[in-house]
Amino acid sequence: MNSMSKREISDREIKADIMHRLFRKHCWGARYLPLDTLVRWMGRKMRKNGKRVERLVRQLVNDGYLMLHKRGRTVSLNPRRSKEIIDFIRRFIT
Repeated sequence: MNSMSKREISDREIKADIMHRLFRKHCWGARYLPLDTLVRWMGRKMRKNGKRVERLVRQLVNDGYLMLHKRGRTVSLNPRRSKEIIDFIRRFIT
């Protein structure tokens, strides 16, 4: 059993992890990733499967960190907020 499953992961850590995954895949602006793939990857890591991840993705979209494409089926990082996104990732993922 790994250490991530023993403690509860905060919403901010999950948000940072979502953005970090998109960052590693170079998903900025017009380069995007299917939302269901992202939710499936993240859902394996925590309880409540993908419901919590979907809710946090919507919050990130509303805050302007992520952008939806193709009628909300794909997601990418907002290049206009790149500095803030990188700072957010660094704060929670070390």
